Amino acid sequence: MKNIRRPTYSFLLLVIGLILVNTLLAWFSLKVSRFISPSLPTGVAAIYIAAAFMLIFALWFGMYGVIAAYVGCFFGSGLLAGMPASVAVYFSLANLWQVLIPLAAFRIFDVNVGIESRRDLFHLVLFGVVLNNIIGAAWGSAALAIGGLIAWSQVGSAFTSWLVGNALITIIIVPLVLHYGTSGVGKSKVFVKNYWF
Repeated sequence: MKNIRRPTYSFLLLVIGLILVNTLLAWFSLKVSRFISPSLPTGVAAIYIAAAFMLIFALWFGMYGVIAAYVGCFFGSGLLAGMPASVAVYFSLANLWQVLIPLAAFRIFDVNVGIESRRDLFHLVLFGVVLNNIIGAAWGSAALAIGGLIAWSQVGSAFTSWLVGNALITIIIVPLVLHYGTSGVGKSKVFVKNYWF
């Protein structure tokens, strides 16, 4: 059996590319959300398109996608949105939880990333739409209050906007992209079957 070596520069380029995509999607999502609802707090998007693609990238590329989700949020939803770096550091953990939870569940429960069965869809909805977004919305909303960007009285509305926006975008985009795109991406050298390789 031949040992397949994966060049580290491929994964480095992958992470850089994913960070750029995630940053742009996060920034764009916030801009669109500000246009729709100018009263949303800094860092919260009513339509956070980035959430769906960050999840897809984590399921396809493992921890490389998770790292890119955190850094993409740090820049796109944090610094580019005018958030102080000191707050963006812990605020961005919300996106990390939102992709790490489903990644771990998919690996632990041996879920097919291509969403080929009802069981796969069930796990995606439970861990990739509901649980992860509840935890991410709670973390992110609390982080905004801890950082002084919103009042504690606004945490509930920030949480609701975050949860509903992410859940809707995720349930619409993710199952379709995973079902129709995983077979092609799965053949690439950078597709990750576990966490790192």
